[in-house]
Amino acid sequence: MCAASRDRERASKGEPGTAGRLKLAGYASYDKLKWMKKTHSAGGVVTNSEGKVLVVSQHGTSWSLPKGHIDPGEDAVAAAKREIYEESGVRDLEFIRELGTYERHKIGVNGDDDRSELKVITMFLFKTKEKLLRPVDPDNPEAKWVEKSKVPLLLTHEKDKDFFRRVERTLFERVRRRG
Repeated sequence: MCAASRDRERASKGEPGTAGRLKLAGYASYDKLKWMKKTHSAGGVVTNSEGKVLVVSQHGTSWSLPKGHIDPGEDAVAAAKREIYEESGVRDLEFIRELGTYERHKIGVNGDDDRSELKVITMFLFKTKEKLLRPVDPDNPEAKWVEKSKVPLLLTHEKDKDFFRRVERTLFERVRRRG
């Protein structure tokens, strides 16, 4: 039986067809021929007492702000703190505020967009007194503190750079007021 016949049979029983099942499984259509998974991630712009920003290496091939998938039952702030710890070893984080949400495709092994996954990324601003970085996650082998002005130059994905540029003006104003 071909896929179209199976879809018609499922529809007659009130069940979703291929497209409906894929959407229920977390996939979103971006054209009629291809499918991509839509995932939700959370992360942070983490600043230290010297005003530097934490950046992490993804698989040793690209640079980003620390972030990752939100686990089932986990809220976005908890996921951001967990990911920051896994990717940098930093645990002592003071939550400042939410910075916003943006979307981008996953970075592929060759550095291009991997269009099989669209990430919806919510970022938060955190402050820490920790300076020593010891990544826990072997897929993120390196982390470093970077001058704020150099962060966009280091980030690999253009949408990460755009997001950072949009929020960087407000980063230290509010951190200084609180600190």
